[in-house]
Amino acid sequence: MMKLAVGEVVEGYRITRFLGRGGFASVFLAQHEQSGAKVALKVGGLSGGGRQVTRLLEVTSRRTPEGISPDELPGEAVFFEPRGVRIDLFDEQEVHALLRAEGDLLANCHHDNLIAVQDRLVVDGNPVLVLDYVRGKTLREKVRSLEGIHLNWFLAITRALSALAEAGTLPYHGDLKPENIIVKPSGKVVLLDPALRLVDRPVVTTTPHYNPLLLTDSKADVMAIGIMIYEILTGTLPFDEVPWEFAGRQSGGETQRLSLSYFFSYTPPHVLNPKTPEELERIVYRCITVQGYGLDELRQDLEAFISKA
Repeated sequence: MMKLAVGEVVEGYRITRFLGRGGFASVFLAQHEQSGAKVALKVGGLSGGGRQVTRLLEVTSRRTPEGISPDELPGEAVFFEPRGVRIDLFDEQEVHALLRAEGDLLANCHHDNLIAVQDRLVVDGNPVLVLDYVRGKTLREKVRSLEGIHLNWFLAITRALSALAEAGTLPYHGDLKPENIIVKPSGKVVLLDPALRLVDRPVVTTTPHYNPLLLTDSKADVMAIGIMIYEILTGTLPFDEVPWEFAGRQSGGETQRLSLSYFFSYTPPHVLNPKTPEELERIVYRCITVQGYGLDELRQDLEAFISKA
């Protein structure tokens, strides 16, 4: 795997700053030496996923290759197998394949609310994605610094996901979470890092705290939005033990249905935050627990709630 450092030049791009890391990749700010254009370079890494990523000692917005803030949740590798799912690590070739697949996916997606890929490089056999550099703060940073959160951001996300799904270019994001949403100074939101996926293998990267059923369709995004709104209202997540034990299994049965009912018995937002609006609590409930509640229904409910606010 590549190890980049500030000051290094990669195919005409000079690395100027480390931007962040996830479970299987790191992102650097770079500037083109001729045009001066700023971009984000994404490269693969074998640091592990989810629980294997090193946590810093204190909650912080500081970005360093050595670790991440304890309140940030990097994605994990989910392998779908006949007996259910297996959460594991990728090897080097799998990381390379997933980065190439992400480049292909983003190259076919065109929307103002989704990060765009400018170029795809191969450096010493390693794929490198040249992405738009989006200036702003992640939703995680907004929550961490107690800045105002606007439901209009989630409405914009819902509309963007609906448009991309209808166009057939991005059926689902699959890894929505506060770390993957950037709010620009203008207030515009941009989605980062759609779940890595391979068309020829049943594997995906996702973050179980925001996708506890390990879904691979647009309901994963609806559920994640509900969980993020819950987190903003209450300061905590609805589920601690994730993913759900039967996630990814095809067979049903009474045991599985009872298990799901028990799993969904989270503390209602108004119990933790008495100022929670009743209709917003209903939206959260539908996002998380109602199977047929999709992007269109969520969009309509958010529009209705915001118009009355």
